[in-house]
Amino acid sequence: MSFAPKILNWYHEHQRDLPWRQTRDPYRVWLSEIILQQTRVAQGMPYYYNFVEAFPTVFDLANAPEEQVLKLWQGLGYYSRARNLHATAKMVVTEFDGIFPQTYDGLKSLKGVGDYTASAIASFCFDVAEPVVDGNVYRVLSRYFGVDIPINSTEGIKYFKELAREVMDSENIRDYNQGIMEFGAIQCAPKKPYCLLCPLQESCVALKENKVDVLPIKLNKTKVRNRYFNYLVWLDGDKNTVLEQRRGKGIWQNLYQFPLIETDSAIGDGEFEEKMEMDHKLAKIESLSLYNTEPIVHKLSHQHLHTQFWILKTSYILEEGIPWKKIDDFPVPVLIADFIKTFKI
Repeated sequence: MSFAPKILNWYHEHQRDLPWRQTRDPYRVWLSEIILQQTRVAQGMPYYYNFVEAFPTVFDLANAPEEQVLKLWQGLGYYSRARNLHATAKMVVTEFDGIFPQTYDGLKSLKGVGDYTASAIASFCFDVAEPVVDGNVYRVLSRYFGVDIPINSTEGIKYFKELAREVMDSENIRDYNQGIMEFGAIQCAPKKPYCLLCPLQESCVALKENKVDVLPIKLNKTKVRNRYFNYLVWLDGDKNTVLEQRRGKGIWQNLYQFPLIETDSAIGDGEFEEKMEMDHKLAKIESLSLYNTEPIVHKLSHQHLHTQFWILKTSYILEEGIPWKKIDDFPVPVLIADFIKTFKI
């Protein structure tokens, strides 16, 4: 038995019962695929249900305010996905009358939809014979065929797409594509794969050559940047605080946060007071305290945010102040959400 039939047999026996597998509705499949990018199934499942409940159709999502979309997305990270999700819904409604394209190229023309997502929707919903290549597929193909070309190199991306096309089952593309991804997620897992009970073990090159732990190979392109965030948590006598919306193209675009001072390194009370004095804000402060003595390190893919929360109490009534009891209404980064959960006023 060759590669594809073994994958299909394994899938039919071991597949998980996931809600987006019970439908061929491209809206719901697309929604699940965007949510599951950079996200484990267990974490993504409640978000999928919440989005389907809040926005049953692409029209509902397209017509929703961005703040509502970002609030529902809160905690998933990579917020550009949420903004692209919203933009794509609007595009499908305005340019395609609410009907998703049914071809790979048509799907790939949508904002935020790349090769993988277009291949997934086309094959899952419309039986288009287009192979999916995600992290799980890279791992399975790299180990089984013993390919040591870096999966994130230009050569590797092209090579693995061609290899995936060669070995796919075009007649059963929907189950095959879901099967090879499921196989990579469960059987040929990144760490501690189940090689002894693997249906591919007899002809797996990585297993024969003792390379399971080193394949696939990935170029290390990421340089981590350390940043130092000081959030100003203002509180007045009426229990109001201040939030601002992040603008520009950086992280957390359009999410809300406490006013921020970014410094070159972690600072203490003295340096913080100096900065506040320079901004003519020191006179308004009745009491100042550092909430967390050790900076909270929030790790993003390319950045480590060393974060301090400064509690600033004032007798002034804050202009444009937001009642603390309404703070949960705003979409905020998970770093801020975690602070809000623990801070008691």
